[in-house]
Amino acid sequence: QVQLVESGGGSVQAGGSLRLSCAASGDTLGGYAMGWFRQAPGKEREGVAAVDSDGSLSYTDLVQGRFTVSRDNAKRTLYLQMDNLKPEDTAMYYCAADFYRYKVIAGTANYRGQGTQVTVSS
Repeated sequence: QVQLVESGGGSVQAGGSLRLSCAASGDTLGGYAMGWFRQAPGKEREGVAAVDSDGSLSYTDLVQGRFTVSRDNAKRTLYLQMDNLKPEDTAMYYCAADFYRYKVIAGTANYRGQGTQVTVSS
């Protein structure tokens, strides 16, 4: 079993920045993809970014160029640096891990955290 705990959410004004962290504990995540998805009230889950075990990155078009995903395997921590935030980025952000990257992006990963709220005001 793997436990994921997110932190770093908060409220910022448009144009601001936040850095989310996701600390993993439990079984090893070797070979697993990790990433972030988000969900706003009344909206579908939306993949944000993911990083494979080999370090390859992927982003949804909506955040490309503004968000940066990274992972520190030694610290067993995943990060999401969010810059130039927009009101439409407001959502609960979840960390996820799975052997399959598409499941991480889809929000159907085997392991998911409880989420951290990000609110961006105009």
